[in-house]
Amino acid sequence: MQNRVRSIIKQGEGLRVEFKEAQGGLPKSVYETVCAFSNTCGGYILLGVKDSGEVIGLKKSEIDNYKIEFVTAVNNINKMIPPLYLKAEDFVIDGKTILVIEVPEGSEVHRCAGKIYLRNEDGDLDITNNQQQVSNLYLKKQKTYTENEIIPGVSISDLRLDLIAEARKRAVLRRPGHPWGRLDDMELLRSASLYRKDFTSNKEGFTLASVLLLGKDEVIQSVLPHFKTDLIFKVEDVDRYDDRDEVRTNLIDTYDRIMGFVQKHLPEKFFLKDAIRIDIRAVIFREIAVNLLIHREYTQQMPARFIIEKDKIYTDNGNKPFLYGNINPEENIPYPKNPNIAKFFKEIGLAEELGSGIKNIFKYARLYADGEPTVTDDTVFKLVWPVNLFMEKGKTIRKNQVSDQVSDQVSDQVSDQVSDQVEYILKFVESPRSLVEIMEQTSYKSRVYFMQKVLKPLLDAGLVLQTVPDKPNSPRQKYVRNLDRDLKQISLDL
Repeated sequence: MQNRVRSIIKQGEGLRVEFKEAQGGLPKSVYETVCAFSNTCGGYILLGVKDSGEVIGLKKSEIDNYKIEFVTAVNNINKMIPPLYLKAEDFVIDGKTILVIEVPEGSEVHRCAGKIYLRNEDGDLDITNNQQQVSNLYLKKQKTYTENEIIPGVSISDLRLDLIAEARKRAVLRRPGHPWGRLDDMELLRSASLYRKDFTSNKEGFTLASVLLLGKDEVIQSVLPHFKTDLIFKVEDVDRYDDRDEVRTNLIDTYDRIMGFVQKHLPEKFFLKDAIRIDIRAVIFREIAVNLLIHREYTQQMPARFIIEKDKIYTDNGNKPFLYGNINPEENIPYPKNPNIAKFFKEIGLAEELGSGIKNIFKYARLYADGEPTVTDDTVFKLVWPVNLFMEKGKTIRKNQVSDQVSDQVSDQVSDQVSDQVEYILKFVESPRSLVEIMEQTSYKSRVYFMQKVLKPLLDAGLVLQTVPDKPNSPRQKYVRNLDRDLKQISLDL
C-alpha cells in the first residue's frame, strides 16, 4: 500500500483523488469529499498533502485525534446519511506522516449534513437543489446495484432475528463501541442500508441484500428461486463427483458451509508469523469464499460454484464486470459489486478492506500449493488455481510444501504453541464465554475449523462444558471450564 500511496500522490488531484493540508484540525470539507466520492466512483483523500502534491505531513501528536474525530463523524447520522464505516490510515512518506482515507463507491445516495454532493474534476459539487441531477443519481444507483432492489413483500418477521443478534455481537466484539451495539434491530438494518427508501419510485422496504444476508431459507428461495452455491469435490470420480453440497441458505451460513467443505477435503498447512501458528488454508479460502459471495450478480440465473479437482481448484459465478480481463493484484482497482453486502461482511469480521482479498490469495497461494491462480473479471467471474495437492487419485495428500526452514520451525514449536493456546482458552472460559468471544481472544479465524479442531476436543474431553447442553446450537450457547477436569491428566489430539 505504501507504493500505492506514492503513486496516488504522483498522479495528483482529480476525479478520484483529493489532497488536504489539514493543518490545525480536520477541515469540514473532508466530509463533503467523502460524500462526493461515495456518490460518484469512489476515491482517496490524503490529509497532510498540499494541492500541488507536496507532502507536508501532520503532527504525530494529533494523528490519533484525527482518526477518532473522522470515524465518529462518518458514523454520525447527523453528519452522514446513511452512515459510513470508514477509517483513516497513517503512512510515512519521505519521513512525514500523512493520513489516507479510502472511500469506496456506495450503492446508495449519501448526504452530508443534509446536502448531496457529486465529484467532478474541479472538486465537490453540491447538487441538492438540482432536481434532475438528484433524480438521475438515485436512478443510477438503483440500476447499478441490484442488491438495493426493494422486495415489497418482505417484513422483519421474514428475517432471522438470531442472525441479526449474532451480527451485532460480532461487530461489537470486533470493534468495541461499534454503533450497532446501541441500535435496535430496525435501526441496525437501516444503518446497514438493508432497509431503504427509493426516492425515484417512493417505495420503501427491505432490500435484496437483507434477504440474502439474513433471510429465512424459504424467503430466500421465494425471492430468488435459482439461488444456490454448489460445492463439488471430484478427485477420484472425475466424470461425476466424490462429494457435493448444494447450499441454499443465507450468505453468512453459506460462508461457514464453504469453509467446512474446504476443511473436509483439503489439507492443512501452517507457517509461523511473529511466533504465531497461522493456518494458510484458512487464510486463503476465507478470501476465496468471501469473493465468491460478495462479488456476485445475484439476479443472474447461474449458480456460484466452488470445485476441487485433482489438478486445480476453481470458482465461477454470474457477474457484472468492471475490468473485462485478468486481474493483476498489484494494479487492481477495487470495485464493489455489492457494497452493502461487502460492508456487512466487513463489520462482522468475515472480510477485510476492499481489494485485500485478491492480494492475500496471490500472496499465500504458492506457500499452500505452489501454483499461482488466475482471476478473471468478465460476464462470469472466475478463479482458476492449478494445484498439485493429490497424488494417486486423491488417495495420498502431498506433504507440506512450505520451505524446509518453516517446516522445521513448525515441528519444533507447534506442540508448545498449541498447548499454550489451550491453556489460555481454558483460563479465559473460567467465566462463561460465547464462541465469538473465545475466537476473538485467539488467532483462529475460521469458525468451522475452530469448532471442530479446537473446541470439540475440549468438549469431548470434558475440559469445557456447554451452558445450554440440551440445545448445542442455541444462539445463547456459552462455554465454561470444567474445574473438575485437569488438562495435565488428559491427552488431546489437537
